[in-house]
Amino acid sequence: MNVEEQRGYARRLAAESIAAGDATGWFERLYAAADRGEASVPWADLVPNPMLRAWARPGSDRAVVVGCGLGDDAEYLAGLGHHVTAFDVSESAVARARSRFPDSRVEYHAADLLSPPPEWRRAFDLVVESYTVQVLRGEARRRAIAGVADLVAPGGTLLVIARAREESDDPGRMPWPLTRAEVESFPLPAVRVEDLFDDEDPPVRRWRAEFRRPAGS
Repeated sequence: MNVEEQRGYARRLAAESIAAGDATGWFERLYAAADRGEASVPWADLVPNPMLRAWARPGSDRAVVVGCGLGDDAEYLAGLGHHVTAFDVSESAVARARSRFPDSRVEYHAADLLSPPPEWRRAFDLVVESYTVQVLRGEARRRAIAGVADLVAPGGTLLVIARAREESDDPGRMPWPLTRAEVESFPLPAVRVEDLFDDEDPPVRRWRAEFRRPAGS
């Protein structure tokens, strides 16, 4: 499959799942099909996100990667010294990440952002959300935004990376870019919201937003 065929297949799976009232079930179908050699995951570049690499610093705190996919962002943070938990709603994605990095220090889990384990609430000093919210719509998107923020410990940081659009722009096809209002709706104080273009050809407009939970909350 070329890139457009990959995206078309993922969009069809997403549309079918959403029409059936299941906002996230299509992820497992996509990753399972990729494991069988029947599809490719269009966002799985098998390298860490460049906007994460440009932002991240060495540390030894508790970090979590939301919607970790095949594990590249999680492994990058672990390589910087962070104690990383990574999760994805797709069990096939998690199994593939573990097989790609058999000696990893990352704790991989199959879990749903819309219903995460209760012990993860406000448990992480660094939360990385890259490209997950943008593939959800409506109530699922609103719940995901709240759920991501709820993982951040007092004094902790949330990093959000997503496609960007103006309020007046057509959201187009999946992935559906976030407006500034949606980025600012993460229920934590914003440290900075960057409006950037990436290095793709042609360049894609992105948000890179950093939030921090007050130490006493």
